Amino acid sequence: MDIGLVGLGKMGGNMRTRLRNAGHTVVGYDVNPDLADVASLEELVAKLPSPKVVWVMVPAGDPTRATVRELGELLGEGDLVVDGGNSRWTDDEVNAALLAERGVGFVDCGVSGGVWGLKNGYALMCGGSDEDVAKVQPAFDALKPEGDSGFVHAGRKPGAGHFAKMVHNGIEYAVMQAYAEGFELLEKVDLVENVTDVFDSWREGTVIRSWLLDLLVAALKEDAHLDQIAGYAEDSGEGRWTVEAAIDHAVPLHAITAALFARFTSRQEESPGMKAIAAMRNQFGGHAVKTPPPPGGDVNPDAAESPKG
Repeated sequence: MDIGLVGLGKMGGNMRTRLRNAGHTVVGYDVNPDLADVASLEELVAKLPSPKVVWVMVPAGDPTRATVRELGELLGEGDLVVDGGNSRWTDDEVNAALLAERGVGFVDCGVSGGVWGLKNGYALMCGGSDEDVAKVQPAFDALKPEGDSGFVHAGRKPGAGHFAKMVHNGIEYAVMQAYAEGFELLEKVDLVENVTDVFDSWREGTVIRSWLLDLLVAALKEDAHLDQIAGYAEDSGEGRWTVEAAIDHAVPLHAITAALFARFTSRQEESPGMKAIAAMRNQFGGHAVKTPPPPGGDVNPDAAESPKG
């Protein structure tokens, strides 16, 4: 098939290559002219035969909204836009309605696979009508991993694909947090001599084996105690959206919510909340508090826990 691809960053660029390797014709546009096949969205659309299919892989939010609006002005009856970024599902409803005014179809597609997708394929979760999904199915087939799994038409309503991908990412937060906490405990206790080998042994025959575990082991083999990595973890937004959706629907997401909050904690050099806890413990039980050392002096040596309440 012929397909336009907008956004040729780490994922978009690799997707263009995988599609081309499967025999499809891809016309790519990016704001970086060194990556682009054409100089503008207008030129991209002009090079595609009808019905035109344009896949958008740009950052979520305003960049995606602006790109969809511009494509809405350039495309016509029977054409199709695929949003393969990490857009919030509520944006999909708006974008689908906007494009429908011009007779342009819309498919939202959550894409997972990162920088490994070129080799291994991408997990794809899409939302849209049967007719619109069928128009882009050859591209889905080329991008997905080999085998029966890896692609799902999650629902016919706009947003179904991105909602599924959002929940996927929320689960990812919780799984990563569990591995991280296990790593910290193994490192803390003076008992296990080779933490890396312990994690490596779990990769075969255990119920917690996973690709995330494989990646953690690879990182530990490069830096056994992760001394070269700062303990700061950003969140892409989908973890927050997952928790917000859970609140809206009264669904208890204990592990995912805790994992999200742990990322917030990672950004605090010194947690104000934990300072307040330390102060209260000192007030009601006389528990010692750590204080910074005075100029030229040592830190408060009375840092051991008090036996009181």
